Amino acid sequence: MNVKLTGSSQKTAVVDFIAKWGVLLTIVILLAAFSGAMPFFRTVSNFITIIRAVCIVTIVAIGMTFALTVNGIDLSVGSAATLSNTVCMTFFIWFSMGNTVPKTLLAIFLTLLISLIIAAINGFLIVKLKIFDMLATLATMFMFEGVAMTYAGGGAINERMVKPDGTAAIGTVPQFLRTMGKEPWIIIIMLALVILAFLFLTYTKHGRYMYAVGSNIEAARLSGINVQKYRILAYIFSALLASVGGILVGARVGNAQINSGAPYLMGAVAAAHIGISVAGIGRPNAFGTLAGAFLIGVLENGLIMASVPYYTVNIFKGLILAVALALNSIRKK
Repeated sequence: MNVKLTGSSQKTAVVDFIAKWGVLLTIVILLAAFSGAMPFFRTVSNFITIIRAVCIVTIVAIGMTFALTVNGIDLSVGSAATLSNTVCMTFFIWFSMGNTVPKTLLAIFLTLLISLIIAAINGFLIVKLKIFDMLATLATMFMFEGVAMTYAGGGAINERMVKPDGTAAIGTVPQFLRTMGKEPWIIIIMLALVILAFLFLTYTKHGRYMYAVGSNIEAARLSGINVQKYRILAYIFSALLASVGGILVGARVGNAQINSGAPYLMGAVAAAHIGISVAGIGRPNAFGTLAGAFLIGVLENGLIMASVPYYTVNIFKGLILAVALALNSIRKK
């Protein structure tokens, strides 16, 4: 029996298809277009460059994904990455904690502990004081950024620098950390975190509870889920992964620059929101976020290779985010 679709049904089917597969189709179209226009774009070395470039933004975006699962958002991830980058580099350059691997690991561990303080502040403002999450994390974004700049004395942290107290810094960034910032290790770290996030959100009760909180907070509360606990947990993961991103920024460049984590905020927000619509999953998820980050990475790399001015790249990033949000809105309706 043949069933003919009406014009309205056909239009709905097309919209649903685009909402479900639009991100992946866009990646394929961009890859084809850039590869055809610029032969060097399709080289193995350039694809490695793209993957390496999206590693840190993916890690920060996975943290953002956890915030989105409870229907929240964390605008402080860029500043949290900056603070972690600054503190970690001072451990090595100011306090010479990179002499041995155990000391290096201790410095990394202490930096990650700072992210728990960040999470505690965000959680207190959002969950306990009930401040709207966007406003709360906007406030802490400026707060953590200011703390990082104040701690660093308003400047960058480099080897052989003069410290704020006037003495010379004699420490160096350990080779062990620098190795973490290079391929294949930075790629392995990213993929490991994506897989762990996927397994946690998909196959553990805690991940399902976080989705339940984000879907309907009142229904989750009535079903016995500790809503406050899982909202705070989401911001713990967000701050922790932002901190990992900040550490890897230092591992890649060997120093800490002012506002080094700020550029990752927009990418993280875009990648996490884009990922919601990937394959029609319809909720924040790790592999969707990875696809979103890869889309942004391909676009940015192709535009730069095409000699598009760097200051216009954010226009295209913002456009992609707007389209992703529109598709998510259409899907919900």
